[in-house]
Amino acid sequence: MTITAEMVKTLRVSTGAGMMDCKKALDESKGDMDAAIDWLRKKGLAAAAKKATRVASEGLVAVNTKATIGAVVEVNSETDFVSRNADFQNFVRQCAELGLGAKDLDALLATNYPDTPHSTAEEVTAQIARIGENLSLRRMQRLEVEEGAVISYIHNAASAGMGKIGVLVALTSGADSGALQNLGKQLAMHIAATAPASLNADDLDPDFVARERQVLVDQAMQEGKPQDIAEKMVEGRMKKFIKEVVLMEQIFVMDGESTISDVISKASTEADKPITLTAFVRFKLGEGIDKEEKDFAAEVAEQLGS
Repeated sequence: MTITAEMVKTLRVSTGAGMMDCKKALDESKGDMDAAIDWLRKKGLAAAAKKATRVASEGLVAVNTKATIGAVVEVNSETDFVSRNADFQNFVRQCAELGLGAKDLDALLATNYPDTPHSTAEEVTAQIARIGENLSLRRMQRLEVEEGAVISYIHNAASAGMGKIGVLVALTSGADSGALQNLGKQLAMHIAATAPASLNADDLDPDFVARERQVLVDQAMQEGKPQDIAEKMVEGRMKKFIKEVVLMEQIFVMDGESTISDVISKASTEADKPITLTAFVRFKLGEGIDKEEKDFAAEVAEQLGS
């Protein structure tokens, strides 16, 4: 019997197994859908579908750099225990390495996973079946400069190149590589600590700024200030807010005095070459994930059907 793409798609949707695994299952079962599902279940591959409904908010952030290119990925698991698993760490490390050649997450998921006939997306499904927890290659970002360096930093590394917070810093310059690495590492550590909202003030999300301004106006009016006075008061507070959230205007955590802009200017003078911080990325594990919280008693009661 000829196995069609539609049959493979149907089996994949119903089981959550990878495309190549579904194709093989249909080949083995001569197109019998029920038999193909049983074949996948026996191999432990169909179980991934049920596991994929569970929230994955633990895991690891990993970085990889190669001279002027860097990539950072976040791979989530359900429990912190899995993040200490050597096989899981190897998978995360491989994803970060593949990220060097992928322009975005979709491209990374479509990339052929090394030493397999399938994509990285399908390898995620295979890892779910192998490890026994829901996993998610949730996000990835890549930085590149024409000249200079992309430098990485992992805060509190769980293993080489991976941990809970990962940072990439892109420096454009013709300066000595050692000088760029030293400056980049210091900037990356600062970014890990302060979580800036943007590189420059012009890059700030207008909605983010508007929300903060409204909060400050409301606070001033609750203090009894009239609307017009509250608006004027907010201008000064907004300037302070921008200095706190914009990287180039933040005070460098390592000396408590210089702005980041001044730190880069000083490094440029010492290197006798202009250095420009063109971009940065900061991934913190689990940020933005809505994790359902249950107390233990409620969870037991639910499982008992009471």
